[in-house]
Amino acid sequence: MATLIIVSCGARKVWDVNPSVGSTMARDVYVGGFFRLNREYAERFGDRWVILSAKYGFINPDFIIPENYNVTFKKRSTNPISISQLREQAVREQLNRFDKIVVLGGHVYANIVREVFKGFSVKIEAPLEGLPIGKAMAKVREALKKDKPFDC
Repeated sequence: MATLIIVSCGARKVWDVNPSVGSTMARDVYVGGFFRLNREYAERFGDRWVILSAKYGFINPDFIIPENYNVTFKKRSTNPISISQLREQAVREQLNRFDKIVVLGGHVYANIVREVFKGFSVKIEAPLEGLPIGKAMAKVREALKKDKPFDC
C-alpha cells in the first residue's frame, strides 16, 4: 500500500532566524519543532511526502521558496490557496493515486486534505488531529523512537 504523507507547513521560517538567507528548499524553510519532527517521520515512513503550504499548496521538499511569506489557512484575509487550486495540484502531481494519505497537522489541515481528496478512492488518516501540540509532538517522537509508523 503506497503512502503519501502530507506535512503541514509552519509559521516559523528560516528567514525569522537568518533574514539574509536567500531562496531555500521547502524542506529547510520551516524551522519549528513540530515541522522538523513531522518531516523526520515523513522521510522515514512515507513512500512520498509533500508539504501543504497555505501560499503554494502541495509542494515537494525540494521546491524552492524565494522569500519569507505569511499566509495562513486560518485567516482568509491572507489569501490562502483555494480548495479548487489544491485539487488541481493533487491531480496534476498524481497525489490522488496513493492508497493512503497521512496528514501530519491539526484539524484545519486534516479538513482541507479531506475536502481536496473528496471523491477519490484514497484513505485519509490524521493521527495528530485534535491533539495539543505537546501531545502531538510526543506521539511523533514515540513513533520515531520505536521506528514504527502510526496505527490509525
